[in-house]
Amino acid sequence: QVQLVESGGGLVQAGGSLRLSCAASGLTFSNYVMGWFRQAPGKEREFVASVTWNGRTTYTDSVKGRFAISRDNAKNTVYLQMSSLNPEDTAVYYCAAGGWGMMSSDYMYWGQGTQVTVSS
Repeated sequence: QVQLVESGGGLVQAGGSLRLSCAASGLTFSNYVMGWFRQAPGKEREFVASVTWNGRTTYTDSVKGRFAISRDNAKNTVYLQMSSLNPEDTAVYYCAAGGWGMMSSDYMYWGQGTQVTVSS
């Protein structure tokens, strides 16, 4: 079955950096757009970034210039490099695989999530 396993979350001070990874198995990785979403306490899940098989990227406005999504098709892995983190970035971050789009419904497979906490 399809599995997406996130790693790399943790506690970081404001202004710091983290890199999230998501290892995929059970699917033809290069056939899917890979995305990152996040959900803060009391808020709905929101789109963060996505990357197509050939590297075309999309970001939500609040992370442009601070986050970078990338993928390694040989390793079936997608990354999210996060810099200049602020407390508003605190959330559970989810990896997802699906088609092109910024809606949760555009993605078919989801990981379990990894917690990112940014302290002020």
